[in-house]
Amino acid sequence: MTRYELIAPCHFGLESVLKNEIQDLGYEISQVEDGKVTFIGDEEAVCRANINLRTTERIMIKVARFQATTYDELFEGIKAIRWEEFIPKDGKFWVTKASSIKSKLFSPSDIQSIAKKAMVEALKGVYRTEWFEETGNEYPVRIFLMKDEVTVALDTTGDSLHKRGYRKLASKAPISETLAAALILLTPWNKDRILVDPFCGSGTFPIEAAMMAANIAPGLNRSFLAQKWENIIPVKTWQDAMDEANEMIDTNIEVDIQGYDIDGSIIKAARQNAADAGVEHLIHFQERPLSQLSHPKKYGFLITNPPYGERLEDREGLPALYKELGERIRSLDSWSAYVITSYEQAEKDMGMKAAKNRKIYNGMIKTYFYQFPGPKPPKRKDR
Repeated sequence: MTRYELIAPCHFGLESVLKNEIQDLGYEISQVEDGKVTFIGDEEAVCRANINLRTTERIMIKVARFQATTYDELFEGIKAIRWEEFIPKDGKFWVTKASSIKSKLFSPSDIQSIAKKAMVEALKGVYRTEWFEETGNEYPVRIFLMKDEVTVALDTTGDSLHKRGYRKLASKAPISETLAAALILLTPWNKDRILVDPFCGSGTFPIEAAMMAANIAPGLNRSFLAQKWENIIPVKTWQDAMDEANEMIDTNIEVDIQGYDIDGSIIKAARQNAADAGVEHLIHFQERPLSQLSHPKKYGFLITNPPYGERLEDREGLPALYKELGERIRSLDSWSAYVITSYEQAEKDMGMKAAKNRKIYNGMIKTYFYQFPGPKPPKRKDR
């Protein structure tokens, strides 16, 4: 097995959640930076990370890191990489994304173009050819510049890992699956506790919670680019990782997970999404307005992504909506509430002061994860 440094990007502000996930898989963390965690692993780690990690967007193999302040230095640095260790003669290779922060080289299109030329020059000498057909499997490259330090990585994932394969139907402003999973993992919720989302939309929070409860790996219902990289990862390694994940599933559990929405058509979509995820029997979806939010049991969890203007035609309705949300939360006996929103008057209108408030970027939108933890339930006495 080959030892790699693997890069896992995530939402800004949620690096600690991803770090814990990686460590739970048994891998050593080598670096934690804003928006990404790097860890040590082999070919098996590539498979297991893609299949099992809930909070990263993709898994990349770091192939090089070097300094470059000119395009000549960038060209030579990329040309010096032993690309033949990754890309076969018929491989299709390109720079799918380049980004630059606080660096002298700042044009993504120029970085992409020069990097591709350098890769071609490097492989021409190895494969003794002037032309590459690029008819084989895909090997996309991603390049990141930070303060003139260049990181070159090979994307093993393809479509972002938030695309679990179950959400074919979405509401107007859905929260991503990876972000929903990370927010649930930030709370003390576990499968023995009630979980309700009163603005469930297409069902992402309840579905992610149900998948966690049943120990269903998020990547079991999709494919990954590197599954075709038999020159790097044997097919059996993928099969073994899939078998391991399948053996961990336990859908014969009892949970109380509920999702409400005022839109009956989107509740229908949520039920279909849950069915595609294999957890429809673990979630109770219901068309229900916020005004009817109630639950007879104590010590439950409310986790939700309420409207915050981007999907409301009239922002004037937000104060009344958040006031009602606060009232409904207070009516629940000894519950904990967790609310992600970009609406900056949320605490004021809810009439509640959050114990914690974490800033998180949901795409380009700056949001706040307000945390209102309730009392812990009494410990059960052993008979």
